[in-house]
Amino acid sequence: MEVFMSFDHTDHGESTAHEHEHEHHHGHHHDPKRMKAIVNRLSKSIGHLESVKKMIEDDRDCTEVLIQLAAVRSAINNCGKEILKEHMSHCIVHAVQDGDEEAIKALNEAVDKFMKNS
Repeated sequence: MEVFMSFDHTDHGESTAHEHEHEHHHGHHHDPKRMKAIVNRLSKSIGHLESVKKMIEDDRDCTEVLIQLAAVRSAINNCGKEILKEHMSHCIVHAVQDGDEEAIKALNEAVDKFMKNS
């Protein structure tokens, strides 16, 4: 069992963290090339976010900072879309074949949360 942190965002831009446990058993494997590509994209996003942080520390123009934050958010959302595609093409296909309605329910909940925060 793994423990993850999730964040809910209020209308006022505040975040609240929630710890939750996640039990996920795979009876199959993801495409290593696709997963590596996703990890690489996330690493680039982390580097980009670090540069935005530096922009703020250096008191750079707010417009430039906001544009770069939008780019980081877009990159992270695109990673989420790729993870969703990977999940649907592997995990959900197997769940349907195995009649695993719980996995399908979990996907629906994850999509709802992902779309809510996008």
